[in-house]
Amino acid sequence: MNITELKNMLLSNSLDTNLSLLYSHSPETVSRQKDRYLKLVELYEEIFSSTENAGLFSAPGRTELGGNHTDHQHGQVIAAAVNLDMIACCCPNESNIIRIKSEGFDMLQIDTDELSPRPEEVNTSSALVRGIYARIASMGYRIGGFDACITSDVLTGSGLSSSAAFEVLIGVIINHLFCKGEISPAEIAKIGQYAENIYFGKPSGLMDQMASSVGNIVEIDFKDISSPIVSQIDFDFDSSGHALCIIDSGADHADLTDEYASIPCEMKKIATFFSRDFLREVSEDEFYSNIIKLRKYAGDRAVLRASHFFADTRRASEQSLALRRNDWEGFLEISRESGHSSFEYLQNVYVPSSPEIQDVSIALAVCQHLLGKRGSFRVHGGGFAGTIQAFVPADMLEHFSSSIEAFLGSGCCHILSIRPFGGVNVLDIKK
Repeated sequence: MNITELKNMLLSNSLDTNLSLLYSHSPETVSRQKDRYLKLVELYEEIFSSTENAGLFSAPGRTELGGNHTDHQHGQVIAAAVNLDMIACCCPNESNIIRIKSEGFDMLQIDTDELSPRPEEVNTSSALVRGIYARIASMGYRIGGFDACITSDVLTGSGLSSSAAFEVLIGVIINHLFCKGEISPAEIAKIGQYAENIYFGKPSGLMDQMASSVGNIVEIDFKDISSPIVSQIDFDFDSSGHALCIIDSGADHADLTDEYASIPCEMKKIATFFSRDFLREVSEDEFYSNIIKLRKYAGDRAVLRASHFFADTRRASEQSLALRRNDWEGFLEISRESGHSSFEYLQNVYVPSSPEIQDVSIALAVCQHLLGKRGSFRVHGGGFAGTIQAFVPADMLEHFSSSIEAFLGSGCCHILSIRPFGGVNVLDIKK
């Protein structure tokens, strides 16, 4: 269809069912999303002249549910797609040029005949697009150019991984336009990781891309990092009676690179004691049998962080099993244990050299005060600054949201849900 026909589909409510499957069956939500897509299509019409074979695409942000800082030691994680996403309106342009206009950013333009990494593009969106194209081209596909407009409501600085959403979105677009949809969601995630590692210059893991691409809840076992075992958990989050809240602690996002780097560094030091590269290769019993020696060799914090790894990679597996059994209360109990372990043993809630500044700790304390023994709450993602995650019972949600914003600041509480779909062609969503 052409761009005018696509616009008319939105105006005539022909896509309402697709939008309700993707976002919510709430008429208000469907109406809001339809307006969002219409504005995106109208922006496309203003900027680009290519109008044939028009499409709409979506890729979600993600949230980590369990396995805090376990992936880099080849452990297990459990993560989920959320109902905030990055969306695109695009058309192939019968050239070798990619043109992307993201809302709030300058036009990005790339020649697909020039796909080698460029040092000047490190840490840019251009690097990600070039890397994704290069990887797919190396798989034998003949790919051309396209024009696209992109907008996003994935919260920046929230740990919901807008970068992974962007990578998955570009992968889904190329897969649909040039690859007949033959590339699997898991492979699209790996392609995104490749682009981020090799072209963008960030040695990221695979959890973010996999959760965004596959959708719903995924369990990932990184024992073999080159071929992780990924399984989707078909859990109906709406039936849980809880809302997913991401709470901005208000922490200062100063340079925390050294704090983040210290975690894998200290865990690997423990592994080195056993002549191993990663903690996943170390026996937990062997680890505890050598506690006295390990304390002298690597220091107490490294030992505590390693103990967190062993327990939290196991908890991720237990959370997955609880959801497969539809045991939501069991899942929440393990989530609470994971949160305590991150605070007490992983120690990624505040910077030790600045004990007078503990925004995330305060946010956790407020959640404890409001929720008591119901729901769950934990540090979200990398830690030290940023956000926490809470599962809040529906009957407490209004009071929880208003109270936590009174304590921590207006707009700090974002009420989300788990999305059943990953990266998709919006015109072709199936139950």
